[in-house]
Amino acid sequence: MTMAKIGERMDTAPYIKDLDFTPFRMRASTDRYWSQDFLERERENLWMRVWQTVGRAEDIPNAGDWMEYKLFDQSYVVVRGKDGTIRGFVNACRHRGNAFCEGKGNSARFTCPYHNWSYGLDGQCLSVARPDFDGTIEEFTGAAKEELGLVQVPVDVFGGFIFLNPDPACAPLQEFLGEAGEFLAAYRCEEMVAYGLNVKETIECNWKVVMDAFQEGYHIQGVHPELVAAMDESKERYGFFGDHSIATGPFGAANEISVEEEIEGVRNLPATFPAVADSLRRFEELIAPHRGADGKYALPADSSPRLLLQQALEETWTAKGLDVSGLTRNQLTDNQFYILFPNFFITIHAGEGTFIGAVPHPSGDPNRCIWHVANYQWFPPEERAEKQTPLTEIAEGDHFPYFLALEQDYQQMEHQQRGLRNHALKEMALTKQEVRLAHFHAAIDSWVERGNRT
Repeated sequence: MTMAKIGERMDTAPYIKDLDFTPFRMRASTDRYWSQDFLERERENLWMRVWQTVGRAEDIPNAGDWMEYKLFDQSYVVVRGKDGTIRGFVNACRHRGNAFCEGKGNSARFTCPYHNWSYGLDGQCLSVARPDFDGTIEEFTGAAKEELGLVQVPVDVFGGFIFLNPDPACAPLQEFLGEAGEFLAAYRCEEMVAYGLNVKETIECNWKVVMDAFQEGYHIQGVHPELVAAMDESKERYGFFGDHSIATGPFGAANEISVEEEIEGVRNLPATFPAVADSLRRFEELIAPHRGADGKYALPADSSPRLLLQQALEETWTAKGLDVSGLTRNQLTDNQFYILFPNFFITIHAGEGTFIGAVPHPSGDPNRCIWHVANYQWFPPEERAEKQTPLTEIAEGDHFPYFLALEQDYQQMEHQQRGLRNHALKEMALTKQEVRLAHFHAAIDSWVERGNRT
């Protein structure tokens, strides 16, 4: 008996035409993108209470490796302990509150440079400088050493991504992710590493503009006309799981194009999805018998370039060592668009994915944010360290040149923010093809207006 794959549920999820739009409010206020008051409420009721991705486990692979995570004016340290566990702490010494870490590094222990109090990688207080006092720590400080450890914050790892929640009373990450996490787990993201692109930089727009842009394909015909042949927007399926959502976009074209054009679309996929290149040789072998003397392709009625690409991907990834048995055929080729609320987006299929994340700008300016974009790709274990692309952080005022589609998005998002700042525009009018935005902003409103929803 064949066991069901969780991805099969998205294979039969509703199309736009089948959705019940009654629960969705297809309007969203524009002040959420520029209002300082909205940002303050968002900060306290959302960002200081929600799970958010802060990096990758391979960013801190060894005991003592740590990195700082900044959220507005708050600072946290995420560190891998001697036991291999990743933990998070408030970046403030328990003595006088001095920040003891900045950036990234490796330490056997944390020592505050102000008065030389030191802490273990598990956050426990190890020693307190007592140059003119011979008594115990308890006598010197008036508190038991066990009470003087670093303030810990919840941290967990899912799919190789490190998540942090500033709220010590939050629900566990697994509970927060729910079914959406179960779907994404099948891709084995923890076996991927950043490859070719791993960049953080400032962008002149609100963080929600970034997240909005990757929750709808409606803009493809306007911003990315070169991608129309590789997408079938009429066949998108939608799933809503708590505050999270998933959409699937099958490879192919909604308009009537020839088999030759669809094959050419497959050949051009590596420009956007580099890992597909390894499967193209097998794909060419599969389509070659169907090419006539005139150069035209005649495929059987039960076949298509998409199905042959799925076969090529399955065979190629399996031969390389990636277990794709938990994925459906559609998950091998089709774009699967995940939003893990609030700021985790990934478009993924077998063996690779493009991640987009955004956080408010540390300055507190609602018209700016920091975005992180990275391509993740599967490699055999012995190749991952060599293949991994380190994070590049772009200085304020500079810009990283992305591949065409991403560069188009970057520019468009800044254009949109300029328009959204017009106070006379009170609401956005969303279309049915932007139903995920309606869902996303309803979740935003729920957190901002009612606070913690754990």
